[in-house]
Amino acid sequence: MAKLDKNFLWGGALAANQFEGGYDQGGKGLSVHDVMTAGEHGKAREITETIEDDKFYPNHDGIDFYNRYKEDIALFGEMGLKCLRTSIAWTRIFPNGDETEPNEEGLQFYDNIIDELLKYNIEPVLTLSHFEMPLHLAREYGGFRNRKVVDYFVRFAETVFNRYKDKVKYWMTFNEINNQMDTSNPIFLWTNSGVTLAEDEDPEEVLYQVAHNELIASALAVSKGKEINPDFIIGNMISHVPIYPYSCNPNDIMEAEIANRLRFFFPDVQVRGYYPGYALKMFEKNGYDIKWQEGDDEILKNGTVEYIAFSYYMSTVVKHDEVTSVEDNVVNGGLPNSVKNPYIKESQWGWAIDPVGLRYTLNVLYNRYQLPLFIVENGFGTTDEFKEDGTIDDQERIDYLREHIKASIQAVDEDGVDLMGYTPWGIIDIVSFTTGEMKKRYGLIHVDRDNEGNGTLKRTKKNSFYWFNNVIKTNGEEL
Repeated sequence: MAKLDKNFLWGGALAANQFEGGYDQGGKGLSVHDVMTAGEHGKAREITETIEDDKFYPNHDGIDFYNRYKEDIALFGEMGLKCLRTSIAWTRIFPNGDETEPNEEGLQFYDNIIDELLKYNIEPVLTLSHFEMPLHLAREYGGFRNRKVVDYFVRFAETVFNRYKDKVKYWMTFNEINNQMDTSNPIFLWTNSGVTLAEDEDPEEVLYQVAHNELIASALAVSKGKEINPDFIIGNMISHVPIYPYSCNPNDIMEAEIANRLRFFFPDVQVRGYYPGYALKMFEKNGYDIKWQEGDDEILKNGTVEYIAFSYYMSTVVKHDEVTSVEDNVVNGGLPNSVKNPYIKESQWGWAIDPVGLRYTLNVLYNRYQLPLFIVENGFGTTDEFKEDGTIDDQERIDYLREHIKASIQAVDEDGVDLMGYTPWGIIDIVSFTTGEMKKRYGLIHVDRDNEGNGTLKRTKKNSFYWFNNVIKTNGEEL
């Protein structure tokens, strides 16, 4: 008997801002990502006021999927993908965000993409907002600080729900909505919510006001989507980096329990439809004045999600009496008491490689929420090297994916977790979110482009392409 359902959604994951390119084509407006320069490992990306001629913005061109989508989707079809998880660039539909009428050219572009996917029997899985807020809404309205932006987001959601209601079944509202809990890194509030902080502001209080507006926006979108098509399956999407206690010292156990609230706050509200007690108590103790409107309780209650999509790349560890600088723990979510896990290896970028942590995460999320789960990001970022015969032997990537898929199947087969699918991140090489680089590659298809934007953009299948094709063919029976 097969361990995974025959309709298991094997696929790949991407984000419009990282691979589409065509930032000034088809009537598209500027997004918050379009003013982010290239950075590198250890050097943050700069957020500029407008586009500056002497700066390089790698997302402007991405990998030029906008003009090459037929070629790329044909490769996805050849790989055997059953679904593609990607996003709809908000600024292709509403270039400034506050228009009353959508941009038809943008809507037609996604009609073309969806039709091309369906031609190869690839199910589209669409994220409404994957760090692609219109720049105008961020600059003129303050992003999701402003309750008006909730209405603009819902208008966008309603527009695309209506347009694609007969073609798309699976939706998510906001990508990694909870990674902005790390207020030590300004990039997250900017990309998630279009928010910048003043020097005298309490970042945490701003975060929770922004969070409330975004949670309302998500709930309203879910309700509107189900009204438009009751057969829609609409989920949330969270980043999950499980936080382990360093030891069985009760203080370490409690430290991890409290720290994990950073991971659970958003899904607690999106799944249950109300604020958890720990959050309300924290607001009270800190004197936070989170602006609610009449009816918000009902909106949250009526707009709960139907499945939980999440990214998993690594785990982290906290020690109650450890004090480290934020700079030392960028990868670990900026936790002030993170320590290295002595039992696991790390990638060349310092990311913990922990397949068992994925099985653990699946158990924790399923036991906490009792909703179907969907692994929509998991992957291994590293450099690629061509062999003399023109092939790319990315065995390290294959090993990483194999062990994480094994852990996922164990969670289904031995632990009873309800798992919908698995879509490795960056199924084709794309621009890195955190640094804007190309050299840290996740794809199973190589794209000839370097960190400075040079290259032919030629696509080359890596060894992992053929390996994953067989994994899909055998529904995970052959790894």
